[in-house]
Amino acid sequence: MPHSTADHRPQDPDRAELAVVGAGPAGLAAAVTAADHGLGVVLLDAAVAPGGQYYRSPADGLGATRPAALHHRWPVFAELSSRLAAHRDSGAIRHLPDHHVWTVERGVGGDWILHAVTGAEGERRSAVRAGRLLLASGAHERQLPFPGWTLPGVVSAAGAQAMLKSGLVLPGRRMVVAGSGPLLQAVALSLARAGASVPALVEASGYGGYARAPRVLAANPGKVVEGARYAAALARSGVRVLTHRAVTDVHGDNRVEGVTVSRLDRHWRPVPGSGREIACDALAVGHGLVPQLELAVAAGCGTCVSADGTHAVVLDEQLRTTTQGVWAAGETGGVGGVELALCEGELAALSVIRELRGGERRGEARRTVALRRSRRRMRAFAALMGAVHRPGEGWNAWLTGDTEVCRCEEVTAGRIRSACEELGAADTRTVKLLTRAGMGWCQGRTCGFAVRELAGAHGTGHSVGRDTGHGTGHGTGVGGAPEGPDRRPLACPVTLSTLADLADPG
Repeated sequence: MPHSTADHRPQDPDRAELAVVGAGPAGLAAAVTAADHGLGVVLLDAAVAPGGQYYRSPADGLGATRPAALHHRWPVFAELSSRLAAHRDSGAIRHLPDHHVWTVERGVGGDWILHAVTGAEGERRSAVRAGRLLLASGAHERQLPFPGWTLPGVVSAAGAQAMLKSGLVLPGRRMVVAGSGPLLQAVALSLARAGASVPALVEASGYGGYARAPRVLAANPGKVVEGARYAAALARSGVRVLTHRAVTDVHGDNRVEGVTVSRLDRHWRPVPGSGREIACDALAVGHGLVPQLELAVAAGCGTCVSADGTHAVVLDEQLRTTTQGVWAAGETGGVGGVELALCEGELAALSVIRELRGGERRGEARRTVALRRSRRRMRAFAALMGAVHRPGEGWNAWLTGDTEVCRCEEVTAGRIRSACEELGAADTRTVKLLTRAGMGWCQGRTCGFAVRELAGAHGTGHSVGRDTGHGTGHGTGVGGAPEGPDRRPLACPVTLSTLADLADPG
């Protein structure tokens, strides 16, 4: 239960005890827990309303009467929102929506300075000081290119769900859902319940791999039940689940008219002659999520390669990063779902409180022990989930020479392969310099994983990114050195005037 906010005084507008970046499940849980225990909190989020990607809600003008129908665990979000509102009214939490934090840095005295831009064009700038920093910046979707994926009517799986949740619209009337990972089941079922015809859910890996970890399944019975419920609901909705298959081509002149679905071998290479066409007018595709690490990397936090092949921030049991004064929660520490994010948000806040006080009260200690136990259990399942749905190294066999990999700069797979085979590029940076792959508006968020994989396949071995020395990396880059997350000084695009006007933090 939240503590009373009656004794809170409005916090110093120039400095907070804790800054939380991201108002999704993890960030919300962290912010309200810290405020419950008397901390002055500033909560910054790029969205105009709290909830993150998971709890997207329809705009007020759409007149949605039952937004809860589009979400799981909506009562949890409603309760967090109520606590946020109470703390905001009392001055315990300063909530700054529509604030895109583009970099963080240490100021004089050890405080963290968070630089943000607001407005449609980022025309307004602000800076926030805080003694402690908690990153809950979430994740974006991982895409693997294939012929035809740039055709109108192809959307990301998470994008299709976002269109439904926030706009109450369907990308198409007859939709194939494809890729890999448990998100696909939620997307397919949401689309079907909203009125779309979903002839197939095309899963590149499968679900048999979960059975190889019976202890993890036994420790997470709720996940087993949830999976069974999804399977039954999809069957009732007429959605065929095709495992060990992938969409390897999209057909249509000006828009999607159909897709080719091919069987995959154990390495995700298409089996010759196995392609079958499915008629549709839209395709929702995604291969899991990628943690957003720009701010963590800017703060100097160590990273490691997760079981799904993406990078995540290294965390201890206290949710502390390798940088003093910085914590992280939710997808920033590895993709694991909403329940894990909620658990880690609360646990990280209690860790901050314990450090500031130099100890913890009895009730807090019991809660911390329970949360750590739950976190270990759910992290084990997240690792299993990542390993089961991790892309196989043969996925690039889907690509033809003229398949665009970097959509922003229109860089094809053929150009990347030429850079590696003919010009000697063996890492992402060299490929980028030779082809401009990853240098467009999205700054590699869409193509980054694919470019790293293609570069690694022509280097000393299959590469999934560089480990910074904390945790175990997979694969190698040039000379056996693992290749890791891009180090960008800016977490989002900003104008040159913003950089020119950046005040001296001292």
